[in-house]
Amino acid sequence: MGPDDIPLFGMLKSRLGYLSERQKLVAQNVANGDTAGYRPKDLKPFSFQASLMNQASGAVYRGGPAAPTNGVRMIATTASHLAPSKVPAPWRSAAGTDSEVTLDGNAVTLEDQMIKMTDARMNYDAAISFYQKSMTMLRMAARKPGG
Repeated sequence: MGPDDIPLFGMLKSRLGYLSERQKLVAQNVANGDTAGYRPKDLKPFSFQASLMNQASGAVYRGGPAAPTNGVRMIATTASHLAPSKVPAPWRSAAGTDSEVTLDGNAVTLEDQMIKMTDARMNYDAAISFYQKSMTMLRMAARKPGG
């Protein structure tokens, strides 16, 4: 049994993959900041709710490395519970909508891209920190008592 068999680590791996891909797209947007007609790209948001909804509908998770959350199903325990309304699409590259378009048709705003890059970096650092702390806790739990 490896760390990827634990659902928490599988979700963290998927999250890190998402953030890595988002960082690549933002870097591509910045690199094309002077390209005429270029539209910035971004990823659809990665969220726990989307992952849960995909599991509830039986859809295959296509957002990145497979998250090992098989068997998670939404059920109504009473008649007053609501059913899921719709299944969100997995995250994929999509054309972003920045606020400004220059005369040559370029829609990249460097300030917005820097904000997105900083956000992705902070989330990546937080996920790595959580992963490291979880691994430390697992090692401590697996250690021989008194050793």
